[in-house]
Amino acid sequence: MGVPRVAFLVNGPPGSAMAIRAASFQERLANHFRIAVAYRSAGKIGSIMRFLGMLIRTRPAACYVFDMAFSGVVAAGLYRCLSRCGIIIDTGDAIYELSKSTGNRGRVGLWLTKLLERFSLAVCDRLVVRSHPHAELLRNTGIQVRVVPDGVDTRQFSPRTDTELQHEYQLDGFTVVGLLGSLIWSPRWNMCYGSELIDVIDLLRDLPVKGMIVGDGSGLPRLKKECAERGLEDRIVFVGRIPYPKLPAYISRMDIAISTQTNDVPGQVRTTGKLPLYLACGRFVLATEVGEAARVLPKEMLVRYDGTKDPDYPARLASRVRELLGRPGSLDRQTAAVAIAKANFDYDLLASRVLDVFREVIPGRFGTDEALLPAEGIRSTPRH
Repeated sequence: MGVPRVAFLVNGPPGSAMAIRAASFQERLANHFRIAVAYRSAGKIGSIMRFLGMLIRTRPAACYVFDMAFSGVVAAGLYRCLSRCGIIIDTGDAIYELSKSTGNRGRVGLWLTKLLERFSLAVCDRLVVRSHPHAELLRNTGIQVRVVPDGVDTRQFSPRTDTELQHEYQLDGFTVVGLLGSLIWSPRWNMCYGSELIDVIDLLRDLPVKGMIVGDGSGLPRLKKECAERGLEDRIVFVGRIPYPKLPAYISRMDIAISTQTNDVPGQVRTTGKLPLYLACGRFVLATEVGEAARVLPKEMLVRYDGTKDPDYPARLASRVRELLGRPGSLDRQTAAVAIAKANFDYDLLASRVLDVFREVIPGRFGTDEALLPAEGIRSTPRH
């Protein structure tokens, strides 16, 4: 029997976070499977038809759906009606709770999200989640859950220095407190990712500290307006969206990298893709004591956060930054940070877990000697 065929359905366009995750697994599993990959395009119905067409053509033994989103999940579910294809769904969010929290969807949208979540859990053979707290939340549901966190290629992301970046944004002589993420405005809570950094820089006006925000989204104009109203234009740098291969230079210029997750179900179930990137670049991370961060980071890198919107969190965060700057050498945790990334989030490690999930879903279908290699032996192809 030959090497099994599997399909990756990516609920996102090429270059998206899910596309990068899929490509990282594809590279490392190429010796174990013949992998067909399809990406979501504009329009849900059109994407479903393209996904379904690819599945019918390739006839995979298993289908791996990246993100619990409508197009990929429905296409995989429809194909299940035509075949015995195993279905694995990979999700980093409790999607209904997240939609309810952000307030970006109306009643009908929330109902459809709940329906999608129930349908996903009903059709999948294995659910891959990206944090241990998420797996624990689902422990009593009878669903077969495996943990494969958000990942990083620790050869692509590593500590580095970029003097041009330093001069371009006038960062010489400043401690840079930065963050990376999607700046999506929440109408319900009147805030978005990045709001806390503006508050922190405002509270640290007396210190040589600058903020750096990498990313864009619906909240970016509001953050810039808030920054201007507080007179902080020269203290916060908005660099916008940066191509993934160029991110290591920007992250490496952050002396302190911020990772804020709310202390509710949406926040508790996440790893967040930014945490592995920060650590691989050797940054000192200040993360809320929530979810996977609370599991892998040392106490000195954790900050308490209460509820969905904690009005005292920015002051708590600013106090921690002030304390760190008052202790020379306290931010020098590069070696320890990289070690945490390699031990928990390296894609070589995570690909071995994905291989184990495929083995559970399609037992007896590994037909070549190479496909029987132990999962621990997975390594990506060296880059030249």
